[in-house]
Amino acid sequence: MIPRVDRKLPLDQQKAMRKAIRLEWMTLAYAALTITVVFFVLGNSQAMKTAWIEDMISTMPQIAFLVAVSIVAKKPTRKHPYGFHRAMEVGQLVAGVALGIVGLMLIVDASTGLIKQEHPTIGTINLWGNTIWMGWLMMIVMTLIAAPPVLLGRAKMKVAGPLHNKLLYADADMAKADWTTNVGSVVGVAGIGVGIWWMDSAAAIFISIGILWDGIKNTRASILDLMDQRATTFNQKQVHPLVDEVHDYLGSLAWITDVGSRVRDEGQVFHVEAFVVPRRGKVTAEQLRAARDECMRLDWKLQDVVIIPVPEIPRTAMRDRDGASP
Repeated sequence: MIPRVDRKLPLDQQKAMRKAIRLEWMTLAYAALTITVVFFVLGNSQAMKTAWIEDMISTMPQIAFLVAVSIVAKKPTRKHPYGFHRAMEVGQLVAGVALGIVGLMLIVDASTGLIKQEHPTIGTINLWGNTIWMGWLMMIVMTLIAAPPVLLGRAKMKVAGPLHNKLLYADADMAKADWTTNVGSVVGVAGIGVGIWWMDSAAAIFISIGILWDGIKNTRASILDLMDQRATTFNQKQVHPLVDEVHDYLGSLAWITDVGSRVRDEGQVFHVEAFVVPRRGKVTAEQLRAARDECMRLDWKLQDVVIIPVPEIPRTAMRDRDGASP
C-alpha cells in the first residue's frame, strides 16, 4: 500500500515526501534481501546473530514512517481538532522504544556469553567441490551489504530537512552509521578465525550498544516534542528560526507595542500561540485576521496560528536574552 501524501503540503514538499516514501520502500526491500542472505551465513557467531537481529529491528523506523504518513494526511475531526500531525512523533517513540529494548536484551545476551567464556566455532561449507571456511563467506557478505544503507541514509537526509521530518532524519542518521554494524560483525568473525574467541562477544556487545543508543536518541527526541518543548530544527540542535521570524513580523506591526510567542512542534508543522499587546489597548478583528494570515504565509509549516491580545506578555512567551522565545 502506498501512503497518501498530505495535499496541504506545498508542491516541493509533496515531491520530497513522495521521494521519502520511495526511499523507505527501497530500504525495506533491501532489508528483506540482507536479512535473508545473512540468515544463510549466520553460523555460531554471536556478532553475526546480533547484526542479523539489528537488520530486522532497524526496519521499525521505516515502517513507523510509512504508517505515520498515511495518518498525518487525515483531516482534523471534532475528536482530533489539531489534526494527526503528531503521528510522526508517536512513530518515532514506538521505533525508539523497540530499538532500546532489543538493544538492551542483546547486550545482556552477548555479555552472558562473554562471562561464560563460550568459545564459538565456525564450520566449513562445500562449494563447487571446494571446502571453504564459512567465516570467509560471512565477512564477504557483511562487507558487500555495508554500502547501500549508507547511500540510502544520505538520500533520506537530503529530504528530511525540507520536510522538517524528525522521524525521517533519525532513520537517515541510523542508516548512515549502519556500516559500523557490518565492521563489528567482520571483526568478530575474524577474531574467531585467529583464535581470539572473546572478540566475537565483544563485537556483539559493540553492535548492541549502537542499537541501544539509537533507541535512546529516538525515544528522547520524541518524548521532548510530545511534552511540547519549543520548536527546534529537524536535527534538534537549535531553536527553529521560524520562532524569531514570527516574533519579528508581529513586532513590526504599527498597532502592536509588544509581542511574545509559544511555538510547539506538532510533527511536521508548528502550532503558534502569539501574544500581542495592542497600542492603546485597542485592536480589531480584521487586524488580528490579517496578522494571522501573514504569519501563516511566512512558511508552510505555520499551519496553525493563534493571535491573542493581552495587556502584558506571559512570562513563558517572552524572549530569552539570546533573542529566542522560551
